[in-house]
Amino acid sequence: MIDPHDWNAVRRWRKETRERLIAERMAVSAAQRRAHATAAAAALRSLLAGTAAETIGFYWPFKGEFDPRPLVHELHAAGRRLALPVVVAKATPLIFRPWWPDAPMTEGVWNIPIPAGGEPVQPDLLLVPMVGFDGRQYRLGYGGGFYDRTLAAAPKRPMTIGIAHAACALETLYPQPHDIPMDRVVTEDGALPHRDSA
Repeated sequence: MIDPHDWNAVRRWRKETRERLIAERMAVSAAQRRAHATAAAAALRSLLAGTAAETIGFYWPFKGEFDPRPLVHELHAAGRRLALPVVVAKATPLIFRPWWPDAPMTEGVWNIPIPAGGEPVQPDLLLVPMVGFDGRQYRLGYGGGFYDRTLAAAPKRPMTIGIAHAACALETLYPQPHDIPMDRVVTEDGALPHRDSA
């Protein structure tokens, strides 16, 4: 049993859990991953249809994450503005640069594609990749703390929709004061209830 007040113990547990969940996610077949992504995209469409968000931040898929790009192309065609996160420096908030189909791209951290230029924008809504999540909709990420810092520093907090494989659900993440839960969580099984109504 982990003492939730022992940050070093929690950090070690999160590192081990992160590595296990990523390995399990990577072991999912490409066909199953595509099927899961199609189901998750349907749930996302329903959620997004009920929002007035004009600028939506999304992510470029990495290490077996759901691929949001087909849905993002639909959103662009429907007139929504889109943006991708850019790591400026370690232990700092992300910035978001505009993205559109055929936007000039370059490689960012971990060789993930990012927009090659553009003035930073402030998304109204973020699609956030998750390695794991718990019933209170806290997010297990890659350990850099970028999204928590970004949300904490935002002049107006965007709505957050975390996206993960259903198999990555955890009983708890032992949330710490710096952790910020997602507003909603979507998996291939659909959207979880809003955390305030769970």
